[in-house]
Amino acid sequence: MKSKVEKIMSKPYNVVINPIKDGTGLYYYGKVLEFDGCQSTGATYDEAYNNLQEAMHGWIEKKLQAGYSIPKPFERRRV
Repeated sequence: MKSKVEKIMSKPYNVVINPIKDGTGLYYYGKVLEFDGCQSTGATYDEAYNNLQEAMHGWIEKKLQAGYSIPKPFERRRV
């Protein structure tokens, strides 16, 4: 049986991962658009994605423990 956090994570949240090249080199930065402050990085796209999944889990868990509601995924629109 899925936990409440896993059920929430299975919804179609909008994740953005971009390559960043700066003085430290190339890395990937990801964030969840619906979750203010939920972000992570990684040396590769896959690492950033996996780290972001962990960040999402922790973000949701902390919000639920504090009694906050979790935002629903943004509606998807065709353009």
